[in-house]
This record gives sequence, structure tokens and C-alpha cells, in this order.
Amino acid sequence: MTDVAPSARGSGPAPGGAPLASGREADVYPLGPDRVLRRYRHGGDVGPEVEVMTYLHRAGYPVPLVHSGGAADLVLERLSGPTMAAAFLGGALDVVAGARILADLHRRLHALPARRSSDPGVRVLHLDLHPENVLLTPAGPVVIDWRNSDEGPPALDRAMSALILAEVATEPGGKLVAPAGALLAAFLAEVGPATALDRAVTLRTRTGPHGPARLTEAAALVRAAAPR
Repeated sequence: MTDVAPSARGSGPAPGGAPLASGREADVYPLGPDRVLRRYRHGGDVGPEVEVMTYLHRAGYPVPLVHSGGAADLVLERLSGPTMAAAFLGGALDVVAGARILADLHRRLHALPARRSSDPGVRVLHLDLHPENVLLTPAGPVVIDWRNSDEGPPALDRAMSALILAEVATEPGGKLVAPAGALLAAFLAEVGPATALDRAVTLRTRTGPHGPARLTEAAALVRAAAPR
């Protein structure tokens, strides 16, 4: 969804007008009818993100086509359709169907060989695969935002998704507490217990927005929601 140049920050001024979407780290701007610019506000190197998305696109996994990338910008294929989160809120998607989509996206990703490792137990991991990062396009679900991707055991990726859902389900006064909790239980029913949960918590303390106390509460919810 974005474009990049060789400096530490963006390659130039952002396109005029409001962004199409904004997340915790990046904004997405339209670049005509078929492309978007994804720009990270605080700079960074999108090189690893370009490499993994290009690899996955060539392997047939549903990611946006990368047109170019450099510095803190990515130019990506423009996709239509709501996020999975928006579909839940709008009543177009139920919890069981959403859990199956998330589980299937994990299975399809982890069926592919790793890019760098020759260890058969190592796969490409998204490590931020949750309903805000899945677009429901007319051609099917597409996974966006590969900033945190890495390689490792698939169980870590599944545990991270469960932990993120539990963070939403433990948000004080949050409007998504009940649906996130229901989705967490349905997701775990599809994929099994989060066996790498402790490792996911350790990683999430570095990459996520919440501190240890909130993550401890979320992890306890994941354990309580695990299928018996």
C-alpha cells in the first residue's frame, strides 16, 4: 500500500488530502485508482517488508502487490473492501466465519517454506495478524502490514494473534470487548491452545502498545479461553 525512497524518512511530501487510512505507525494515501502510498511517520527501512511481501505474492499468498519501496515508504496495489474488524462491526461477518478466515490465513502462510531458513520447523510469521490487518476484498481476504514479520515456529504466530485479540478483549470500557473475546475463543477452537504464549508476550512487550500488566491480563484470558 505504499512507496519509498532512500532517505531515513519518506521520499517527499505526502499526497494532498486526508489519508485513506491511518494506523499506529503509518498512514495510507491514494495514488490514483490502482495504487496507494503507505508511509511510516517515524521513518525506518521498509526493505525487509518489501522482500517478504514480494516472496509471498510470488508464492500465491494473499498480500498486496508491491510496486516499489524504499526508506519509510511503500507503493502498493490499491485494494477494495472493508477490514475484517469493520465487517464485524457492520454485521457483515460473524465470529465463527471470522475465526475460520484467521485460522486459514495462518495455515496457508505456514504451509510455505521459509525464505531464509532451511529448518523445516521454521516458517514466515506475520506476528500481527488480526482483524484490522485483513482486508475482505471481492477476490478474498488479503493480509496487510508486514512490518513485524519474521521467521520462526508457526505456534508463535498463532499465539501472537490470540494475544492481540485478548488485548482488545481486556480494554477497559472498550466497545469491542465482547466480540473480541468471542473471536478469541472461536479462533482457539480452530487452531488449538496457544502453546507459545509466553514467548509471544515477551515479543509483544517490544512491539505492542501495552505494558507488562496489560499483557499479563491478556495472556490470562488466552489461557482461560483455550479449548479443553
